Amino acid sequence: MKKLFLTVVASITLLSCTNESAAVNTVESMKTAEMQNFDRAMKSLGEPKNRPTEEEKRSGSAELSDRRKKILLPSAMELIQSTGVTNEEIQRKTNGDISAILVWAIQINEKKSAQIRNNAKL
Repeated sequence: MKKLFLTVVASITLLSCTNESAAVNTVESMKTAEMQNFDRAMKSLGEPKNRPTEEEKRSGSAELSDRRKKILLPSAMELIQSTGVTNEEIQRKTNGDISAILVWAIQINEKKSAQIRNNAKL
């Protein structure tokens, strides 16, 4: 009886984990190509070649260095443009400030991710 109980508990645990990962995979698969590219660019900042240099660490700034911002810029521009915004509008709204472009892209990514999560719950 004890073996049967443990087997049932283990089966339920495995089943719930499988369902949970399926839900996560579904949310990830619902992201647009631009969102996925931006996510990959953000994650690439953790790669050894993209980590802050000793000099960047010494600056004491919490802001990304220009070098690291440039890594994110292409995918950020692509994400913003995927909403129908033109290069000219991006330039006009941000005055070409890379930090402003990145903040805008992060806001778009978060908004779209929230919409996807809400749709997945339905």
